Amino acid sequence: MNTPSPCRTSPDPQIGAAAELLPRLLPAGRVVVVSDAAIDRLHPSLVAPYEKILIGQGETIKTLRTVEQIHRRLIELGADRRTFVLGVGGGIVTDVTGFAAATYMRGVPFGFVSTTLLGQIDASVGGKNGVNVGGYKNMAGTFTQPRFVVCDPALLATLPPREFRAGLAEAVKAAVIGDRALFERLEAASFEALRSDGALLAEVIGAAIRVKTRIVSRDEREAGERRLLNLGHTLAHAIEKCSQAMNHGEAVAVGLRLMTEASVRLGLLPSEEAARIVGLLERLGFVLTPPVPLARLLREVGKDKKSEGTSLHAVLPLGIGRCEVRTVEKTQFAAWFPK
Repeated sequence: MNTPSPCRTSPDPQIGAAAELLPRLLPAGRVVVVSDAAIDRLHPSLVAPYEKILIGQGETIKTLRTVEQIHRRLIELGADRRTFVLGVGGGIVTDVTGFAAATYMRGVPFGFVSTTLLGQIDASVGGKNGVNVGGYKNMAGTFTQPRFVVCDPALLATLPPREFRAGLAEAVKAAVIGDRALFERLEAASFEALRSDGALLAEVIGAAIRVKTRIVSRDEREAGERRLLNLGHTLAHAIEKCSQAMNHGEAVAVGLRLMTEASVRLGLLPSEEAARIVGLLERLGFVLTPPVPLARLLREVGKDKKSEGTSLHAVLPLGIGRCEVRTVEKTQFAAWFPK
């Protein structure tokens, strides 16, 4: 039976050259690649040997309509339950591909080659696959693990600086959640060094992935500990809903700053630790001011998919490498932030 189990353990991502890893990882038989035109142009050797389904780019295509288009194309190609679907691209491609594969014929096997730093550190890892509905992030989706995830640092050389920086926000988030040594490694490196030093970048990617996979292995379906991975994301998703001025990583950096400062006000995080977190984000080049008024963001927070009735799960840093999840009333959450 080739249908992937929705509860299968998250695979350890493979860090290395995609061209060398794929022949070992892909099963014998038919492979269909889902990618976008930019990846098709920048990395043609990755997708050339296979049948292709090309989708658009940007958050606007991360919808159920795109999933339906992939399903229709798979039907046209005669894809069956033995067909392997390979998502090659950034976080949007892997999110959409995973959801499409998990729901086509009630599930066909799939894997990812992640081509962005944001995707390698976060989006392609952990088994969450989903699309946006009505502008709200990932409101439709599944918990279904890929058969493999390939993270090739060499593919990141084609990323524009802004997209590369976006991925670093997730690296900082991972460090604050559970790896003080990673945080110190990021503090000691410059943006330029992270961009140009392949060995350093592979080290950062590997450490950030280990934070996530360690947590996911204990709580795949986000019943408890996995909520830690949402540090900064509740406010980040509100930013993305209210404004097109920031990409996901930029919004996460703002959300991380706001939650860090809230934790100081609550007496949970020493101010010197908070200063290091905010200082690192600033040194990496992030603008940490929300693009819309905070009051508007707080109104949107109540509509986040992680809300439960009148409460939500908020992640607060207690120190670099240590966080906690608190379930709070939405009105209480709003009171954490100065007007």
